[in-house]
Amino acid sequence: MANIGTDVERMLNWRKRGKLQNSENALLRALELLQFTIQDPKNARRRKELGRIKELLLDYFYGDNKYGYTDQAWSQYFYFFAFGAARARGL
Repeated sequence: MANIGTDVERMLNWRKRGKLQNSENALLRALELLQFTIQDPKNARRRKELGRIKELLLDYFYGDNKYGYTDQAWSQYFYFFAFGAARARGL
């Protein structure tokens, strides 16, 4: 999830700079990692949440953002995964 969050952050940063192709490329990487995570049998119990994240990302970037997500909301959601990964590495 921390790796997915890294690509989501890249997507947001490129989008702020107006580099929409770079932003979309980062989103596609995040979606690819998310799909691998969904397909991993060890995440079977989390598939509903992971699928929802995928739906929200697609709506945020390509749709009408009907769920009202913001850049800050995405950053906050993935921050905790990055923090946990860093802590697990002893950083």
